[in-house]
Amino acid sequence: MKITLIILCSLLLTHCSQFALVASGTSIAISQNTYAKLYNASDILTVISTDKSIKEHAYDKIKGD
Repeated sequence: MKITLIILCSLLLTHCSQFALVASGTSIAISQNTYAKLYNASDILTVISTDKSIKEHAYDKIKGD
């Protein structure tokens, strides 16, 4: 079923214009940029409240200390 859907989509999408492909790529970049901003904002709040970044908390959790 998945293979049939993939083949059908690939046949339909071969007629997409270049603008549509560029526009879809741009929306992905914008959404990733939004996620990065949210992560950075939460990281700043974490550093302010605990004096450690999110990465340092994750490292300590993995390390076991």
